[in-house]
Amino acid sequence: MAKPLVVEIPHEIGRAEARRRIEGGMEKARAFLTKSGITIKTLEWVGDRLDYSVSTLGQSVDGSVDVQDDRVRLEARLPMLLALFAEKVQDFVGKEGTKLLTKK
Repeated sequence: MAKPLVVEIPHEIGRAEARRRIEGGMEKARAFLTKSGITIKTLEWVGDRLDYSVSTLGQSVDGSVDVQDDRVRLEARLPMLLALFAEKVQDFVGKEGTKLLTKK
């Protein structure tokens, strides 16, 4: 059974700017994931929600990134094997997401 990992990143830049920055950061994220041995299976925007699925180590992860007016909420459903890395993933996503969404 997949274990949910949730990261909420507050921001003060508004929904439209947060989405624009996330869309702009997708190429950097794609390059990082590919170098890390992670295959992107799907990336699809539905309104202000990005649905995704990736695979690594023979395991699949799917989830969503919901862009809201004052926060971005990332949810990933991790299989048990990858749930062992949940804390590291949560820390990384939190730090990188905060950098991306900080007012400049």
